[in-house]
Amino acid sequence: MSTEHTSITSFRGELTRRGGTGDVVILPDSAHTAALAAAALGCEVGAIANSLLFDAGGAPVLILTSGAHRVDTAAVAQRIGVGRLRRADPEFVRRHTGQVIGGVSPIDHPDPVRTWIDPWLRRHDVVWAAAGHPAAVFSTTYDELVAMTGAVEVDVEPDPEPDASPQDGA
Repeated sequence: MSTEHTSITSFRGELTRRGGTGDVVILPDSAHTAALAAAALGCEVGAIANSLLFDAGGAPVLILTSGAHRVDTAAVAQRIGVGRLRRADPEFVRRHTGQVIGGVSPIDHPDPVRTWIDPWLRRHDVVWAAAGHPAAVFSTTYDELVAMTGAVEVDVEPDPEPDASPQDGA
């Protein structure tokens, strides 16, 4: 008899259906933050793909971002063409993903969720993301993650400050 949480079992099936080749790892403790997951896996925080669900006027928007970045919601909303992005509450997250905050995976949602991805994740040969439960993660590559999710690249950080004009040396 399996003691694996049903959300992890469901995730494994969806990973296989989508052609995922990575390993699902059950961590001894919850890894609901990028820092905790990176410490448990022995990798850089930037190699963790946080699956962050936002509410765009009632529609779910999933941003897969490097654990080293914070999402600038105003900048991203403008870049993806929505009026506003708000951090989703736990009920909204569960309704649209079937999962809980801290364990939201990039796949295995009841209905398709529009997904964007932080191009910084491309810098890592192996990327880790949640596998449907706060203590479960899976390995993948940037290209495989894009292929499985249909994600479109979006810069999640604010626009850089314009450089100050050089002063004349008079």
